[in-house]
Amino acid sequence: MKRISLLLAMCSLSIGMAQSNLNDLLAAGLNDAEQFTTAWLAPVTEAGVYSISNGWYNTADAKPLAGFEISVVGNITGFKNKSDKKSFTLNTADYENLTFVDGSTSKEVATALGDIEGVDVAINATIEGQQVSSTFELPSGLSSEDLNFIPSGYIQASVGLIKGTEVKARFLPKIKTDDVSIGLYGFGVQHDFTKHLPADKLLPVAISAVIGYTNLSGEYDFTNTGVISGENQRIDAKFSSWNFAAVVSTRLPVINFYGGLNYITGKADTNILGTYDVAAVGGNTITYVDPFLISNKVSGASANIGTKLKLGFFRINADYNIAEFSTFTFGVNFGFR
Repeated sequence: MKRISLLLAMCSLSIGMAQSNLNDLLAAGLNDAEQFTTAWLAPVTEAGVYSISNGWYNTADAKPLAGFEISVVGNITGFKNKSDKKSFTLNTADYENLTFVDGSTSKEVATALGDIEGVDVAINATIEGQQVSSTFELPSGLSSEDLNFIPSGYIQASVGLIKGTEVKARFLPKIKTDDVSIGLYGFGVQHDFTKHLPADKLLPVAISAVIGYTNLSGEYDFTNTGVISGENQRIDAKFSSWNFAAVVSTRLPVINFYGGLNYITGKADTNILGTYDVAAVGGNTITYVDPFLISNKVSGASANIGTKLKLGFFRINADYNIAEFSTFTFGVNFGFR
């Protein structure tokens, strides 16, 4: 099994991309390559959207005018027990040129989250007027690398305005290595409805609404891997999400508890860019430029419960979010008021 190439830990989103096998699929033609890649990527992009959508609040009690809090937030989105997201059924009747080497017509194969290895396929067809014949192994996923979670993280700031309104922003400065770059930004608003009540300061709980938008972008340049001839070969991935939440929390001096109901909607665009020269029979080549763009939309409800400890200007919080892909969130916060 060829290793997974794009894994960004360090408080950022992990996006699993196969270094070689996925590109071999281009030999099957654009339609087959796009169809397989769409099914292979769908679960990891869904998990990624859920991961970056969390961490928007740690209390329903909005900050007063000029009150602020700066936080370092980390999310761990697990999929260890999501067997239904780790594989999909590949039926060769749905593909133009892909066949299984062992003669099967239908078989379970790995998604980008999965661990099924050793599934060999063959191509023997005329594509773009050229005869193509090859055999290769389908890509596996993150579980085959003993990775069963997707992390995300960022710095977040909240500032109180008037009438129970609080604005928020989150940011992850662009991280670059030789082959990978990734960055994140977002903004949000929280409104505490209990601030409008006459006995606001006497109430034991607060009730708020929160809206948050997050955008993550990453690029992986694999031109130098030598997997397939060409130039400027890269994967450009963009994730965006909206979180609409209703939040309730206690209002105690030191330790508090909070919970929320959330509706998450988002989108992941994965663009395969660059020039790809696929070898054909007789020394000929088939050239593809910017082969395809894959878009996956995600939406669903979630619920979380958490606790926050406040010791002067220093605070910590942790919560667990139950959703299609559940997430543990932990925050270290520094604030005033």
